[in-house]
Amino acid sequence: MKSFHFLVLLAFALALSFASAFDPSPLQDFCVAIPEPKNAVFVNGKFCKNPNLTVADDFFAWGLNIPGDTDQNRVRSNVTLLNVDRIPGLNTLGISLARLDFAANGGLNPPHIHPRGTEILVVVEGTLYVGFVTSNPNRLIAKVLYPGDVFVFPIGLIHFQFNIAKTNAVAFAGLSSQNPGVITIADAIFGPDPPINPDVLAKAFQLDKNDVEKLQKLFED
Repeated sequence: MKSFHFLVLLAFALALSFASAFDPSPLQDFCVAIPEPKNAVFVNGKFCKNPNLTVADDFFAWGLNIPGDTDQNRVRSNVTLLNVDRIPGLNTLGISLARLDFAANGGLNPPHIHPRGTEILVVVEGTLYVGFVTSNPNRLIAKVLYPGDVFVFPIGLIHFQFNIAKTNAVAFAGLSSQNPGVITIADAIFGPDPPINPDVLAKAFQLDKNDVEKLQKLFED
């Protein structure tokens, strides 16, 4: 248990080390997020609570010790993200944290990108095959990770994590944004609303149009 807590703290500390790389630097001690006031203009972040009204719960979240449910989706994984929407005190601080749970024998966090954040991941349980793809020329950088191993996924690059073991896997990730965002490649291509014209996808992926339409129906669910 002590080693588990150490690895979680390590992941968060590493996230802190590069947290200010992309999100704006704060101009005050903190800026606890509040809902946008009526008729507000857009700001790059969230509106701030009066600092004299902040409380400890503005900087607090619980539950990362609870395993995520990996039985409710086709990829058999679960990501529990603590971003500015869960911890209002993260507003302007440029960090977030996630717990990743993977079912045994093939739990997958499918290829995706974070448009606003670099990710640093530490495995605390199980065995994960992880990797990312570089921009042109597209080259795969991949490695098998074991408990205590750490891997970095640079901002904006397609990456994945895959459980190759017969036991469940758990990892924690720090991200260099209060709201890193996520674009899952397959969902974005075959499941947007409204859908992309299947002729476009058929030509792009060199597939039969009927196959594209079948995939689009699959990702409607």
